[in-house]
Amino acid sequence: MNVTYFDKRCQSAARPGDLTHRLRFVIVAAGETTRGEQSDPTRGDERTTRTGEHGAADPGPLDRAERRQLDVVRRFGTTGSLILAVGAIGAGAAPVSNPVAGVRLLGVPVRMPTVAMACAWLGMMMLVMAWLWLGKLCWPRRARTATVTQLVRTLVMWSLPLAVAPPLFSTDMYGYLAQSEVAARGFDPYVLGSAAALGVDHPFTSNVPNIWRDTPSPYGPLFLMFGQLISRIVGDDVVFGVLVWRVVMLLGLGLAIWAVPRLARRCGVHPTAAMWLGILNPVVLFHVVSGMHNEALMAGIMLAAIEFGLRKPGVVGLIVTGVLLTIAGAIKPPGFVALGFFGIAVVLRRGGRFRDLFAVAAQLLAVFLATMAVITLASGWGLGWIETFDVPNRVKTFMAPLTALGMTGGGISTVLGLGNHTDAMLAITKVIGYLLTAGVCLRMLWLSFRGRLEPLAGLGITLGVLAVAVPVLWPWYLVWSVIPLALATNDNRFRITAMVVSAAVSLLVPPTGAGYVLRAYQIPLAVTAALIAFAVVVLLVRRKVPWPTPARDRVLPATS
Repeated sequence: MNVTYFDKRCQSAARPGDLTHRLRFVIVAAGETTRGEQSDPTRGDERTTRTGEHGAADPGPLDRAERRQLDVVRRFGTTGSLILAVGAIGAGAAPVSNPVAGVRLLGVPVRMPTVAMACAWLGMMMLVMAWLWLGKLCWPRRARTATVTQLVRTLVMWSLPLAVAPPLFSTDMYGYLAQSEVAARGFDPYVLGSAAALGVDHPFTSNVPNIWRDTPSPYGPLFLMFGQLISRIVGDDVVFGVLVWRVVMLLGLGLAIWAVPRLARRCGVHPTAAMWLGILNPVVLFHVVSGMHNEALMAGIMLAAIEFGLRKPGVVGLIVTGVLLTIAGAIKPPGFVALGFFGIAVVLRRGGRFRDLFAVAAQLLAVFLATMAVITLASGWGLGWIETFDVPNRVKTFMAPLTALGMTGGGISTVLGLGNHTDAMLAITKVIGYLLTAGVCLRMLWLSFRGRLEPLAGLGITLGVLAVAVPVLWPWYLVWSVIPLALATNDNRFRITAMVVSAAVSLLVPPTGAGYVLRAYQIPLAVTAALIAFAVVVLLVRRKVPWPTPARDRVLPATS
């Protein structure tokens, strides 16, 4: 029987009628069937992956032929990562004063930007393709699958070149450096931008895009407090600062690597499948390892805290987990959402009664308020961080569906001669987005409380809606939802959709992380060269890799 958040001690404490009803929904949601119901063998969530505990036998290790395929996939992806790292020197989000520009051999990509861009696109395509091939060896319910250890080694091979290369896909890390330096100098980062506090000639400010130089920080107070420490270590050295921040982000990713397989086991998902979709995802490689977004810290602390809290079901575990989840939100606000869904998991463990719900909610609310009070007082910046949550929304992008709707409506009103009402339309769509997110969050909390949905799946759905409904959408926001959902569901429809979306989003952002002002002619040349080279290398290995076609492997039988 798959009862993810219950144990026998908690079962005895619950009311028999309510518990039986709730367990039935938990079992059905996890993929098993109750008496009188027929299972559909075509669905990906019918069975889970642990003998006895989750109702199906563990898959065996890869056979000899599959291990050879895994070796080819690893090397193909590592080669792509190395090529991408070389391209990053000339086509990445390098500092304005590129330190390798004058170096004879290492500086060649800087002097050949079109070739560097072609290398970057080729490396991106190779990594995405290698990830898709790897998915064939990690798909749920296979008779044989790769192990978590094999995937961790693969992740290390693919990540190392990107970890030592210049940043790619975004210049946000320079904003981290600049805003942290503002705080380190005693200014309020929620009042002054880097240009006003540091000056436009400061090496950190000069690397921040113009649109962000005069804006206050959009990040949580704890993130900037930690940034103060880094600023005191690195001084004004941009390269050293980037490397230190990258180490910090990799530590956050390490927490996620530790937590994901353990949480996946709790949810009845095989750890290998969760690791492949959630951690080895090219969005993570490109925008966490290379792009260095602070989603790594938020997600790592959030997932590790939830796993810790589920291991320590007592009051102390609840308090410590509440503090850690508040810390995750104090780094980036979406982390606060996890408090509610972790609370539901604790409620279900205690018996799933309404009095348990109110008690846990009161305890977590008290922990949240106390922790944020300490952080706010320690920072010395007051509550200014609340007012700056809307700072990222100053960028209007058609990638955000509701923003695109508002801008389209404003454009239509202008064409029809009704005046330019774009700002009014955007204000309306922003409110709609927040209301939609709140409604979905409450619905997911209720379904989780009633036992119809895994709390972690509810967390992933809520964060996914939040990412899409906010006024601005960036590709790395996909990390918010894809990791919780990857470890909480075996549904094939979700996995196929997430696989396609992740592959497409990974190739959506240009490697420079900025526009191609005065050099748009380079794009078709670089992409064409990359596509030709990609076709050649794929042809060379086409018979040695596992193509992601519909599986014909033996499906694991259910066990009683």
